[in-house]
Amino acid sequence: MNKIILLDRKKIQFYTILAVVVILAGAYIGWQQSKPTLAPTSDNTQVFYLVTGEFSAKSDSGKMIESYRWDPGTIVVQKDRPVELRITGINGQSHPFVIEGLDLAGQVQKGKTTIVRFTPKEAGIYTMVCTTHADPKNGPPMIGYIIVQ
Repeated sequence: MNKIILLDRKKIQFYTILAVVVILAGAYIGWQQSKPTLAPTSDNTQVFYLVTGEFSAKSDSGKMIESYRWDPGTIVVQKDRPVELRITGINGQSHPFVIEGLDLAGQVQKGKTTIVRFTPKEAGIYTMVCTTHADPKNGPPMIGYIIVQ
């Protein structure tokens, strides 16, 4: 036995408005979560939280493909203000890295948080490169960007 449901114009308008509100609320929540994590501190230090991430897949030929990344992949910091990067190792046992142009180096280990502090003196774009995953022959390089304004 089939049921036929009849909707009048007011019900259609109500459900349409309800659907629009749900879509807008979801978009707003997604936008809020995509904002960079920046925690203000009392000494004016800009604090950013990063993690190491990994994507892996099998090619059609059966070869395993891996790609590592910093997440977020790009952060924006202010010139002449102290910066603190708190980088947590999620994937990969070890990620030794350099931040080119800032003469900084460090290492992130799985399950641990590495803290890097610096005060950028010049505006520009600086690359954070994992030296383990720097050769494009072995897959995409693990590179992040620090934009200093």
